[in-house]
Amino acid sequence: MSAICFYFQVHQPYRIRKYRVFDIGNSHEYFDSPPGDRLNNLEILQKVARKSYLPANRLFLELLHRHPRLKLAYSLSGVVMDQLAEYAPETLDSFRELAATGRVEILSETYYHSLSFLYSKDEFAHQVRLHDQKVKTLFHQIPKVFRNTELIYNNELGRYMEKMGYTGIIAEGAEHILGWRSPNFLYRPVGTQKIKMLLKNFKLSDDIAFRFSTRGWSEYPLTAPKFARWVSAVNGSGDIVNLFMDYETFGEHQWEDTGIFEFMRYLPGELLKHPDNYFVTPSEAVKKLPAVGELDFPFFVSWADIERDVSAWLGNPMQDDAAGKLFALESAILKTRDNQLISDWRKLQTSDHFYYMCTKWFADGDVHKYFNPYESPYEAFIAFMNVLQDIRMRLEAVSKSKKITPKKIITSTQ
Repeated sequence: MSAICFYFQVHQPYRIRKYRVFDIGNSHEYFDSPPGDRLNNLEILQKVARKSYLPANRLFLELLHRHPRLKLAYSLSGVVMDQLAEYAPETLDSFRELAATGRVEILSETYYHSLSFLYSKDEFAHQVRLHDQKVKTLFHQIPKVFRNTELIYNNELGRYMEKMGYTGIIAEGAEHILGWRSPNFLYRPVGTQKIKMLLKNFKLSDDIAFRFSTRGWSEYPLTAPKFARWVSAVNGSGDIVNLFMDYETFGEHQWEDTGIFEFMRYLPGELLKHPDNYFVTPSEAVKKLPAVGELDFPFFVSWADIERDVSAWLGNPMQDDAAGKLFALESAILKTRDNQLISDWRKLQTSDHFYYMCTKWFADGDVHKYFNPYESPYEAFIAFMNVLQDIRMRLEAVSKSKKITPKKIITSTQ
């Protein structure tokens, strides 16, 4: 028998407006682009909700009612939950309606969809706890399976999450890590005792997420019966097929006129035609299925690009400089206990800001350009660093008013 696990990532960042050098010291509004601007967060969020989240949620709620055996999992970043509450509360309610079925699991992640694990374990742990508290409040669930930002994972993270009490963790089924092994089994992270790892079947996942509407693809058009045959072929050679993708796949990356919604409307029924197929949530997979062995991730792996590494966010001097200087402020920022300053600093940690600075070309260049709302990665870097300079000035002012040692601030911002 083969389990099928659907997991969808839901995330939208607070995009930084065109924050000019002349704004430094004069405006602390970093994320408030004017109406009609391509960086306006309200308009982007409402557009994505209209094209993707709302119709997809309606469809999956319908499918959950039609197929009592269907189960799903979502991970919503804290920043998208905040924006949904402010800009599209009806969309947030539709996610809560899905969770209320009892067959939709909400996973854990960092609240600010951040790269914090690479820089600060204390900040990382705080964001994970903050996120879980939000999930408990909104969805009445306590997450037991963790997915890190962009599926960034290594051995240390697996051990760390076990210590935090999680039973499962999600990672990319990267071929250069797996070697001869299959992503269609559960594994144990090296150095752990209980936590289990679910690996994304990136080929089958990307057939939907990226190749679905590609007319030059040899398998175009992709139909529900065809895809169901591919998944069902795993029976006898695997325990589980993990289909992990961005939720914006439905209606935003793959527009409605591609047929993506109709494809998904029929897919669960086609999958269930095979008598050995069944659906699980990630936590159910962890409970039900054995770990067939240990898996070693000696370096960071992600679900992005051909390389499946972190170079989409930390691959050039601009990205490294921006991230390094941002996290260097941690101690001084937290000492201020200034909630607005801390919140703005954490919003800057969101991985998208560093992705927008990516200068990779070749096969991945079009992808980075497509998802970049700025005219260039250099424009994104300049806006980010201007905001960071204003953050420093606010930090110095707040610290002075609270009589926090200036020397510590200067040291932490260098």
